[in-house]
Amino acid sequence: MKVDFHFHLEEGPYSFGWLERTARALEVVPGETNPESERNTLDWLKHKVKRLENRLAEGCFTERWLEAYFIEGQKKGIQKFGIVDHLYRFKEFRGYYEKYIVMDDSRLGKLQRHWFDGVQMCSIEDYLQVVRSMQDKGFPVAVGVEADYFPGGEEELKGLLEQYELDYVIGSVHFIDGWGFDNPEVQDIFETKNLVELYRYLFEHVKGAANSGLFDIIAHLDNLKVFNYRPEEQELLEMYDDVAATLKKANVASEINTGLAYRYPVKEMCPSPTFLSKLYEHGVPITLSSDSHYPDDIGTLLDEAATLAKQTGYKEIVYFEKRQRMYSALEDRG
Repeated sequence: MKVDFHFHLEEGPYSFGWLERTARALEVVPGETNPESERNTLDWLKHKVKRLENRLAEGCFTERWLEAYFIEGQKKGIQKFGIVDHLYRFKEFRGYYEKYIVMDDSRLGKLQRHWFDGVQMCSIEDYLQVVRSMQDKGFPVAVGVEADYFPGGEEELKGLLEQYELDYVIGSVHFIDGWGFDNPEVQDIFETKNLVELYRYLFEHVKGAANSGLFDIIAHLDNLKVFNYRPEEQELLEMYDDVAATLKKANVASEINTGLAYRYPVKEMCPSPTFLSKLYEHGVPITLSSDSHYPDDIGTLLDEAATLAKQTGYKEIVYFEKRQRMYSALEDRG
């Protein structure tokens, strides 16, 4: 069975770039479209603007927007879907993030405060309501969240998550000592770091997330490589082995996440093929995910990810329902 078990509805900050990207995504959303022969005419553009106006008025928490993911995904052979949205989008979790992200008067703090205020703008109930309505209509989708792990925040996060009925929870690390390392505006901070020690520090966070007992899946294990700041991989092998052993002992799954390969400068999936081989050696279960933030990206490079998994030795992948891990034979899509 083919699954995509980590994709998102939307993410800011809201800019002209976001608007242009959303306009392109609307090409696959059900609704009236212009004939190709009219492309780049004034009438065609007016039609596009009208659709954008409607999309902005409705927001992303609508059945029409979510249905577009299913339509596109099913065209690509996906049979099981797993949707998550980042907890930092939801006002119910604002206090949790404000404790751990640098948002002071420093350059980093001001940039991250601006980012946070731009993306944190809705209620988790809006999100859960639309996904559950699609579940009730028979769509094969599990509902989850992607929660950032911060050392010391385990008990608070546990209490917050317990308030909601979820099929699964993905844990991820996007921040190190309050620095959001995947933000292109502050990637210069990498230049000040010893990369081997930085990766070691990241993996300590990853192990903490696995040992917390909060998560069913730990996402994109080596996403620190996002902007191609990475030491020689030989220097990371013992760390890979340690992380894989920790995940196995904690009985936590991971994923092959294609998002970095098609959306970021590194152009490589997470984890790297070498890291994936360590996960396999230790018997860490995996799922597959596109990390799409728009419906037209759903399923991107999943065939390649499935082929890599099979070449590594995996014969099955996992997905989740009501916090229970399920297994399915891994299709060879190559």
